[in-house]
Amino acid sequence: MPTSPRTVTPPRWLKPMNKVFLFLQRFGGMKELPVLIVPGRKSGKPRRTPLTVVAVDGGRYLLEGFPGADWARNVRAADGLAQLSIRGDVTDVRLVELPADQAVPVLRAWPELSGSDGPKMMKDAGVVTDVTPDAFAAVAGRCGVFRIDPR
Repeated sequence: MPTSPRTVTPPRWLKPMNKVFLFLQRFGGMKELPVLIVPGRKSGKPRRTPLTVVAVDGGRYLLEGFPGADWARNVRAADGLAQLSIRGDVTDVRLVELPADQAVPVLRAWPELSGSDGPKMMKDAGVVTDVTPDAFAAVAGRCGVFRIDPR
């Protein structure tokens, strides 16, 4: 796989914050928030994770913001089969992890296209050294980039 096994511990508040986002998304507050649904690699139960989807050169992508993120490990275990919920519409998708060299253009675009919160969180956690295209390109092969394909 393109990513290394090294993990970075996400902030302690991330999982509780994701639960709040999922509650708001489900009950009307954040309908635009994309939610990835993928079976847990151990339990097999559907796991929901709010994520940022970025469009680059006609493709849509997800970024593993922390190496070893549970959702990305679940996607790999499920051979990329997942669902994406946006505005209440659930679509079956296949997530294809890009090799490091193909991920670089998406990573370079990420800080500008994804909003300020996610890139800043990655910097604060030490995943990237700065919120710049060069700093994000440097994590190619360490943070997985997944292309969202229809299934």
